[in-house]
Amino acid sequence: MGQKINPLGFRLGTTQDHHSLWFAKPKNYSEDLQEDQKIRNCITNYVQKNMKISSGVEGIARIEIQKRIDVIQIIIYMGFPKLLIESKPKRIEELQMTVQKEFHYLNRKLNIAITKIANPYGHPKILAEFIAGQLKNRVSFRKAMKKAIELTEQANTKGIQIQIAGRLDGKEIARAEWIREGRVPLQTIRAKIEYCSYTVRTIYGVLGIKIWIFVDEQ
Repeated sequence: MGQKINPLGFRLGTTQDHHSLWFAKPKNYSEDLQEDQKIRNCITNYVQKNMKISSGVEGIARIEIQKRIDVIQIIIYMGFPKLLIESKPKRIEELQMTVQKEFHYLNRKLNIAITKIANPYGHPKILAEFIAGQLKNRVSFRKAMKKAIELTEQANTKGIQIQIAGRLDGKEIARAEWIREGRVPLQTIRAKIEYCSYTVRTIYGVLGIKIWIFVDEQ
């Protein structure tokens, strides 16, 4: 079962929580769900355009959305928030106005907060962005995976598994390669597993990156 289902959905209610917290009527549920995805895409695009990124890592681990009757609370968990804040002092207010105009939240109060993550490279989303940046710069996928494992070890994790699939190193035949360090017990619900599936476009084609990180066991 651990190999056939999304590790995050498999552990909801035990070691994982929802990234969207709100209630909706059945007829409005799909619209609200699509709206959440559009909000996340809007924030990600804004960060890509306005941050001075040199390593290719945006630093957004996840975006939580909490909706109430008159308030929408958005919490952005970032590994390197200084890149966004130092680029312009009022960048957060500008981001808030951009989202408010895009989705016409004129009658509802919108609050955006940024929370810093203690160990950025202990989160699979940030680690996948690092690997994607290395692959775009034509670094060997094996070197990129080994470097990612070294960064993860500094974050005091118990195990990591990385899989990259596609035309690796420009080979004509696509294949999947993976590497694992430490323990990654996917079949145990008590194990807190952080998971990310990331797509990167290179000159050779589209590559898929999957990362499992074993944080702790309850």
